[in-house]
Amino acid sequence: MSAEKAPLPFGYTFMAGAIAGVSEILVMYPLDVIKTRMFTGKGAGADAYTGMLDCFQKIVRNEGPSRLYRGITAPILMEAPKRATKFAANDKWGKFYRELFGQQTMTQSLSVLTGASAGATESFVVVPFELVKIRLQDKASAGKYNGMMDVVFKTVRNEGVLALYNGLESTMWRHILWNAGYFGCIHQVRALIPKAETKKGQTLNDIIAGTIGGTVGTILNTPLDVVKSRIQNTIKVPGQTPKYNWAWPGVVTIAKEEGFAALYKGFLPKVLRLGPGGGILLVVYTGVMDFFRNMREARGWA
Repeated sequence: MSAEKAPLPFGYTFMAGAIAGVSEILVMYPLDVIKTRMFTGKGAGADAYTGMLDCFQKIVRNEGPSRLYRGITAPILMEAPKRATKFAANDKWGKFYRELFGQQTMTQSLSVLTGASAGATESFVVVPFELVKIRLQDKASAGKYNGMMDVVFKTVRNEGVLALYNGLESTMWRHILWNAGYFGCIHQVRALIPKAETKKGQTLNDIIAGTIGGTVGTILNTPLDVVKSRIQNTIKVPGQTPKYNWAWPGVVTIAKEEGFAALYKGFLPKVLRLGPGGGILLVVYTGVMDFFRNMREARGWA
């Protein structure tokens, strides 16, 4: 991420990524609530939602601001290890590839390769969390599960322990594409925009680079996200081959049967979260890493 700055031990990059992930969730989570309300069509008559802003205003007015953060525990439990792994793995893979190819600093192609590798690593951490989240969010499964642990217990009991990793391949592709786009764009945008001379300027540059990276990553990975959700929401039955089983064949099936646009269902609220969310992630991660560097220097650990 910051090739020109002094590298830090793994624990620091992991902790900085976790803090960045929780910060992004705290800022952007209300958009998830609004997205869900819009998707489920909750609200009738005078309480019907005419748009995202209208939905936000009516939730705050009729139910209170705290309603915008209902159910945030599960996402925080998922996002902290997910983002921690993302940034720590990106840092480790970056060092590995620079040594492998004899590069002193990151290049555009190395940034893409490093991001893709970090995404593949991250997918192993997030798959069980994603499966639980999707089965809880699906309307058809509303009466089947009482909470996170109930999903885990019933999935393991009925489908086996390995069922928690249903959709690993599609999740891996989703994270490979998002991270490749995200970290690749950050490197390119940072190279194109004027170098910041102040802390405020650096923060602005990071917001711009991270937001563009998050947007591009979302454009690239949304079709795989759609397929992944369908794979993970399918309960496996012995002797039957699921309709959606592998990532790219699933993309082809959806495009043929429902049209290309079906691969981008829910894209707008997703990009509105992950675009700016990518900027928040980068700003917080960079700020926390700088804090750790200053702390180590002040204590003579550097």
